[in-house]
Amino acid sequence: MAEVRVVTDSAADLDRAVAAERGIAIVDLDVRLGEVGPDVTKTWSPEEFWQHSVSSSVLPETSAPSPGAFAATFEKAASEGASGVVCVTLSSKLSATYQAAVAGAEAVADNIDVTVVDSLTVTMAEGLVVLAALEAARRGGDVGAVARTAETVRTRTHVFGVLDTLDNLRKGGRIGGAQAFMGSLLSIKPVVEVRDGVVEAESRQRTRQRSFEYLVGKVRSAGSIARLAVVHAVAPDIEVFLDLLSETFPRDETDVGIVGPVIGTHCGPGTIGVCFELAAP
Repeated sequence: MAEVRVVTDSAADLDRAVAAERGIAIVDLDVRLGEVGPDVTKTWSPEEFWQHSVSSSVLPETSAPSPGAFAATFEKAASEGASGVVCVTLSSKLSATYQAAVAGAEAVADNIDVTVVDSLTVTMAEGLVVLAALEAARRGGDVGAVARTAETVRTRTHVFGVLDTLDNLRKGGRIGGAQAFMGSLLSIKPVVEVRDGVVEAESRQRTRQRSFEYLVGKVRSAGSIARLAVVHAVAPDIEVFLDLLSETFPRDETDVGIVGPVIGTHCGPGTIGVCFELAAP
């Protein structure tokens, strides 16, 4: 029986080699850095993006993929014999990517069954929803079953982040409830959460070490965790955080990745995020 394919976008910060190995298709958002357009930036690795970004005098900008980019990916899955597609996107409250995916799905409706799931989150929290959908597909689930798995897992998935600056969020228009931090940023290390699809203020901490301790406390108090990932935007103190976290969650069970261009555009360098999926009750 043909398997349901899983598609996502580049905001999920999945390792591309791992995604390709597992058959997950990634549709890129457009990223522009000054005069450098998306045709170039999409060829950069996350490390290369940060190398260029931190040395640039301008902030990067992002835009959603076209419906045609999604439609082409769905059509490719159909041509390869997929029985259907479940596409998991970043939060519809932060980007038009979900709407573009829905339009792409409508364009190919005569050729393949596509369901688009709004993850209502970002970075590897979105990635965890994608991985859960993939597991459901490999168990033989149809499009409906795979989509329901993704929708269920997203309710158990959380992401918290420590930021060094709010400039990227503010200038990118994604600041949401984190606006509460403005005016006191110089004296705090802000902790944010993506809650119900938007960026919200979570905590004000006086030092970066205290912000790390706060994140670890969120993990410790969360309950039983099925999967956990840590992502960072070339944070020089990432090992400090990982060592602290290892006292609560096993280091060898923690996936560690670098924030890619899409989310990096809005969170800025130095960010550290922790993303986790709670175990099913």
